[in-house]
Amino acid sequence: MKFLLLRPGDREKIHRFSIISPLTVPPLGLLYLGAVLERDGHKVELLDFYAEDISREQLKNSLMSSDAVGMMVYTDDFKLAVDISRMIKEINPEIPLIIGGPHCTFFQKRSLSNIPDADISVIGEGEQVILDIVRFLQGSENLSDIHGIYYRDNGSIMSGKPLQVIDNLDALPFPARHLVEKYDYGSFAFGYTLKKRVTALNTSKGCPFHCSFCTRYGNFIKDWGFRKRSAENVVNEIQEINGKYRSVVIVDDNFLADKKRTHRIFDMLLETDTNIEFLIQGARVDTADKELYLKMKKAGIKYIFYGLESGNQDVLDYYNKNITLQQIRKATTLARETGFFIAASFIFGAPIETKKHVENTIKFACSLPLDLANFVPLIYRMGSPLWVEAVKNKKISPSQYDALADLSHNLGNFTEDELIEFTTNAFKTFYFRPKYILGQIYNSLSRKDYNLLIFGLKSFILINKTSEKIKKVIKSKNIT
Repeated sequence: MKFLLLRPGDREKIHRFSIISPLTVPPLGLLYLGAVLERDGHKVELLDFYAEDISREQLKNSLMSSDAVGMMVYTDDFKLAVDISRMIKEINPEIPLIIGGPHCTFFQKRSLSNIPDADISVIGEGEQVILDIVRFLQGSENLSDIHGIYYRDNGSIMSGKPLQVIDNLDALPFPARHLVEKYDYGSFAFGYTLKKRVTALNTSKGCPFHCSFCTRYGNFIKDWGFRKRSAENVVNEIQEINGKYRSVVIVDDNFLADKKRTHRIFDMLLETDTNIEFLIQGARVDTADKELYLKMKKAGIKYIFYGLESGNQDVLDYYNKNITLQQIRKATTLARETGFFIAASFIFGAPIETKKHVENTIKFACSLPLDLANFVPLIYRMGSPLWVEAVKNKKISPSQYDALADLSHNLGNFTEDELIEFTTNAFKTFYFRPKYILGQIYNSLSRKDYNLLIFGLKSFILINKTSEKIKKVIKSKNIT
């Protein structure tokens, strides 16, 4: 069989809805599915709407040579998925359309109602499920016997058997990166210039911590916990892509969660001839220590992103971050001394926050040696402990994907306009400080990387539109 795998998206949305333009990376979930299908003897094609403006005619040409379609669906993009699925069925009404991803996991049975042209919805991980679906398409398996799916049956939406969590991540094949060799990932400016070519790496699933604002599959899926690949398996994959890619984004929720494994990974990398720069997309400050950071630096780590969230200890405690302001200072200072490019996120709007809290967070962010800082209003998202509690207290409908933590939802102490004002002011205060500007000029000269200066000039020009962009972000999240 031939499978056509799709990632719906809007290339322009990256710039429209982001104050700090995010890095785009390959759709690893689809690349894992592609690897599993190819290992089973099937052909695979992948089209990424985030990386390419794909026309109806191009989609039609790919569909005409395909036997089935698999589509990754994020809730932020599910309306685009609806449009694309409708187009697919207009072109070929008989082709099976399988959807999966976060939207299907959170909304489960409802996902097929949300996307009425889809035939099967996969909940959770699809690497094992997809081969069962292949057997169904070939006539040797019943949908009712497949774990972790919903499907249509004579106008009704039915469920298969309970989903199964993959325990042994080492058993999975490495992602089929050749499926996206035609795309140029990592090309969006966000203040750091990546060495081409760019790919992504996932060494674990989930997170052992329980921050109250963080969306978690574990609130919906039994036995869904933190799972990790072995250091040997991770290094084997890195060795496989060495020479093909020069920048690798590690997209784990918490890459440094197991420090023993992390030390092992970098010890092994230092014994190999690897010419790759690594960017860590998710790290905690309580894992910072000098020995580890020096190993990371020698092994090629260039960029590290921390979720710092607040400059107030009581707010950090409310979020169940289990970190301290002192740990934040220690980690960011050590990261600067080590020579990492440092980015961090901050959130405004916890129910216990006052304007003084907001002022403290902005002041605290400005006191840290950060290259980039992103400020966002708090949003209660489906699957987070805050969302679960709000549903329990009947402040949010069980079918509501997310809600702004403002007065109108009875979830915070500020209005939507106040949260937008706080966020806009934070960006202006952080980026337009003379000390920051001079520091970044010095860093750019020493690194011989002038992308951050260009980013700063663009930000200066667009800063008056910041509040408009934040409003668009908030409006785009109103999904029920």
